[in-house]
Amino acid sequence: MNAFGSWERVLLLLVIAVYAGFGLGIEGFASPWALADSTTNFSEKGLLALAMALLIIAGEIDLSVAATMALCSLAMGLAHQAGAGLPGLCAAAVLTGLACGALNGWLVTRLGLPSIVVTIGTLSLYRGLALVVLGDQAITGYPEALSALGNGTLADWTGIEGLILPNEFLVWALAAVATGVWLHGTLYGRRLYALGLNPIAARFTGIAVQRYRMGLFLFAGLMAALAAVLLTGRIGSTRPNLALGWELDAITMVILGGVAIEGGRGSIAGTCLAAVLLGGFTFALGMLNVPGIVMSMVVGGLLVGAMVLPRLGALRKPLPLRAVLTQGRFR
Repeated sequence: MNAFGSWERVLLLLVIAVYAGFGLGIEGFASPWALADSTTNFSEKGLLALAMALLIIAGEIDLSVAATMALCSLAMGLAHQAGAGLPGLCAAAVLTGLACGALNGWLVTRLGLPSIVVTIGTLSLYRGLALVVLGDQAITGYPEALSALGNGTLADWTGIEGLILPNEFLVWALAAVATGVWLHGTLYGRRLYALGLNPIAARFTGIAVQRYRMGLFLFAGLMAALAAVLLTGRIGSTRPNLALGWELDAITMVILGGVAIEGGRGSIAGTCLAAVLLGGFTFALGMLNVPGIVMSMVVGGLLVGAMVLPRLGALRKPLPLRAVLTQGRFR
């Protein structure tokens, strides 16, 4: 299966151009420590983007992933107050994320509700729960082990001083590889493309459409939990506004990465390159002290542009359902 097509090559050139340009124009941007630090701009969001990519390819969407992160972090905070250690905190986050994903999946698969409507509702529900419980307060004082997980580098546990990449980047990279193999190298992945192209025809071919959809929402909950563990460890606190608006960043990474908003095509490689591109771009703007509202405008502009460019250039065209099921090839 061709998981690296023309759009992915364009993105790779853009990543090289952006990093080279900012490296020449901003003092200190190209230093190893700055480049390593820039990965924190996209690693946790990139985990959400991996799940979002699979959902959109399959013709679904989850707008509640960032709110799920906030609820997972809240569960960690309550577990911490109850005296739980690092394993207990991680378990609380994972169970909460899976529960949120299961509720989304149940409403979509069992009640037949559109995923965009369901997850708009659960976005408000999950975020509202965090706000009701925490108010304007924050939970702090997490164990050092969690901080080491969120703020540590590969050098901390390998003993090799030159490995300064953050732990969370390694987690994201491993998750990206696993998700890419899952999508592009297995029958399960080919069936996700079939779902996105034509769910009715996919059902007639024997694909358990609802089971696949439920699995995707559970995966989104799991990725949100993993991102919550890393982010909570990195900032050392639980707040109701944690990861506020990150669902739009994740969608931008996915669409900019070449995943068709209508479903049926896209790649994990493109999503990852878009995450690196967007993360490096916003990190550079931060070094230039650009206001956050301007960064939001940039992200919004990239999202609109990412949807318009493929329409204008017709860089990629979907294959018919039969080709998806028999060949498993995507250009």
